[in-house]
Amino acid sequence: MNTTIPKLPFIIKPFLLSLLLSLTVLIFIALQTPHHRKTTPQQPNSISSKSGGGLRIRPGYSSYDEYIQRQLNKTLNPKLRQIWTTRDWERKVRVFAQFFESLKRRNLLLNSSKALSIGARVGQEVSALKSIGVNDSIGIDLVPYPPLVVKGDFHAQPFMNDTFDFEFSNVFDHALYPWKFVGEIERTLKPGGVCVVHVALSRRADKYSANDLYSVGPLVELFKDSQLVEVRKVDGFGLDTEVVFRKNKRRNI
Repeated sequence: MNTTIPKLPFIIKPFLLSLLLSLTVLIFIALQTPHHRKTTPQQPNSISSKSGGGLRIRPGYSSYDEYIQRQLNKTLNPKLRQIWTTRDWERKVRVFAQFFESLKRRNLLLNSSKALSIGARVGQEVSALKSIGVNDSIGIDLVPYPPLVVKGDFHAQPFMNDTFDFEFSNVFDHALYPWKFVGEIERTLKPGGVCVVHVALSRRADKYSANDLYSVGPLVELFKDSQLVEVRKVDGFGLDTEVVFRKNKRRNI
């Protein structure tokens, strides 16, 4: 007895072909669509202060290497380095020396202080410190400029704990991770040591900045192991506010 498989009706064949084609297209689209994992950032993109204002991290960096390269684009710019080391040199050394002399008069800086300038570029701040008698001074920057400036990333300073009596920086706005920037200052500063930071509050910082600070509050909150000493207005190459901290002294056990 012959058994034959009945043929599908004419109208069903196109339907099956259409269904098969649709499934193929859907599978292809699914394979081409990227799957993103949710990630938890180390810190939020903005930090609100209990005392008002805030600190905003600028977006746009896909990696830390990209951030570093952008900073190097400025630091290695041959025209800028020529300006910094020639016609800009004397003016900046003179102004920085005035800032540091003022700190000496307020007993916040001594000739005997071991001092660090953070983000020192070609070392005008270091030269200024030495010119007023603070001879044990050094700077760090991504690009060294011997003998005044050694190579170093301010997110991970190349120094031991409790190394310096005094630290100065006017590049807080260039920190992609402000909490690391401050954490490294407090790590390398001796107990009782002084840190002075110049920041811009009244206007947006330059295009190479990685954060925008809108009040002193967030900066004070980042210095978890220090006390605020004073805040005052300055005219520091586009920066308008000087904030002074003193690291807490450890208790004797």
